[in-house]
Amino acid sequence: MNIIDGLLAELEQEAAATRRVLERIPQAHLSWKPHSKSMSLGQLALHVATVPGNVAELAAIDTVPEPPAFIQAEAATAAELVPSLMASVAKAKQALGGFDDAKMSAMWRLQSNGREIMAMPRVAFVRAIMLNHWYHHRGQLLVYLRLLNQSVPSVYGPTADENPFAA
Repeated sequence: MNIIDGLLAELEQEAAATRRVLERIPQAHLSWKPHSKSMSLGQLALHVATVPGNVAELAAIDTVPEPPAFIQAEAATAAELVPSLMASVAKAKQALGGFDDAKMSAMWRLQSNGREIMAMPRVAFVRAIMLNHWYHHRGQLLVYLRLLNQSVPSVYGPTADENPFAA
């Protein structure tokens, strides 16, 4: 198995857990924020839905000349979240699916005004930003659901609302 095969298998597995979370997002609370400095529920949920594809497209570029604008739109409806996730996962697979170990081990770079501000092996970027960053925000989304008294799905094990190990 090459490097990308393992990452794409993890992406697929985690997409199923992320889908379960996004399916719980209540339409009535999309504009809700736990704090004035926080993203709204709709912004965070759409961010979680779109991270894999957006980051994979960046990872496919050897040198990104300028950081992307990090302006997060808010989901207009809760119904758009799962289709957005599925499209994002497909985009990630398309962007990275053909990469071999050499391409995954090659340096990925981010510049700003002609100055390098980040450089790391592509596999490290994909692991840190496409996957770990995605999980971080999915965890935030789970806290939002709990604060809104919504049912929290199992991701890696039982929650107070769901136990996949119970008979």
